[in-house]
Amino acid sequence: MNLTGVGRRYGPRRPWVLRGVTLELPPGALVRIEGGNGGGKSTLLRLVAGIDTPTEGRVGGRPRRTAYVPERFPAALPLDAAAYLTHLGRIQGLRRAEAARRAAVWLERFGAAAYARTPLAELSKGSSQKVAVAQALLAEPGLLVLDEAWTGLDSAARAELDLAVAERTAAGAVVVFVDHDPRRLAAATDARYRVEGAAVLPVSATDAPRVRIHASGPPGSTPPPGLAAAPAPDGGILLTVDGARSDEVLRDLLTARPPWHVRAVEELP
Repeated sequence: MNLTGVGRRYGPRRPWVLRGVTLELPPGALVRIEGGNGGGKSTLLRLVAGIDTPTEGRVGGRPRRTAYVPERFPAALPLDAAAYLTHLGRIQGLRRAEAARRAAVWLERFGAAAYARTPLAELSKGSSQKVAVAQALLAEPGLLVLDEAWTGLDSAARAELDLAVAERTAAGAVVVFVDHDPRRLAAATDARYRVEGAAVLPVSATDAPRVRIHASGPPGSTPPPGLAAAPAPDGGILLTVDGARSDEVLRDLLTARPPWHVRAVEELP
């Protein structure tokens, strides 16, 4: 699919959220969208998914079956988890029996089978997120759009979603995602784009994200060599590293003897 000269603004007197976006998303591509909070990432994903329409430009070649996982799942619906998923499957063209079967399969895969008959409004945040992800996968979409879909999932469910993404791209689907963890699917990502100042810019391999690690070490300890370190205002130190090296640095800190205490990890804008 493709976006050509796409722009979006909310209200005639408001500035453009996005403008002049041109993207090519080939079949089987895994595409990561990056950018600061409030910069327009979710707006771009909604345009890609067809939830919002562009104020200018055009979106072409969108697959017939498109699925979207929003940042916040509207759980206050008068249905239980299984009934909701079956209903969504029916909307996407599945027969009722097949929709119910796939709903059961995806609830099982995400460790939520025990909540199949639980009303959506009574589910925990994590269980609601599992239902949100399951509804996007049960009809085998040709375009899968994930807006912070891993947030709220337990480690087993996050790994299952990673696997599901790999299955969709292997089947030729386009997957576009946003996630706060710079390591998410890093090795499998085909293209990265950054939303910045109403524009969407390609990110090359040499423009890897920077990660800041706030850590506290035992008395007399020193951080791993070759890192940019600065004192943190509330104690400890701040380490700034390339996103590709962040796993290695975290491992070194946590396996040191005695180990460091990692207070926070954040991707820098």
